[in-house]
Amino acid sequence: MVDGKNFRLADEVRYILRRAAEHDGRVVTIGQLVLFSTETGDAWLLDPSDQLAARLARDGDPEPFHIEENETTFTVDWKASYRIEGAAFVYRDRETGRLATIHGYPTHKLIQRPIQQRSATGRFLALKKTSRGVR
Repeated sequence: MVDGKNFRLADEVRYILRRAAEHDGRVVTIGQLVLFSTETGDAWLLDPSDQLAARLARDGDPEPFHIEENETTFTVDWKASYRIEGAAFVYRDRETGRLATIHGYPTHKLIQRPIQQRSATGRFLALKKTSRGVR
């Protein structure tokens, strides 16, 4: 559950998509979730505790993704799993099984990121994990 009427995951996703479109590398931690954009224009939403990933943008262009959200909860359609192997970001598409390795992502920041309870827009929140993902 997301506590706090002002928090909207959609706002955080739009923020990271804008950063990706500008080819501006950023890492944002929201509770147990991590959103990041890269200088190559990619953007991702990650759940490090379960190693789940949703690609949000590639080369500055938005990718299809699905997030349902209301005033108190949100659900993410996680399309991939991921792991970090040194400087490599490795992801596996859950539908096709395709495995890809990407170099050049800020992997050192992704594995050392402290869990914070503040969103990119400065709002506080709390998250509750469910069997379908983060709510």
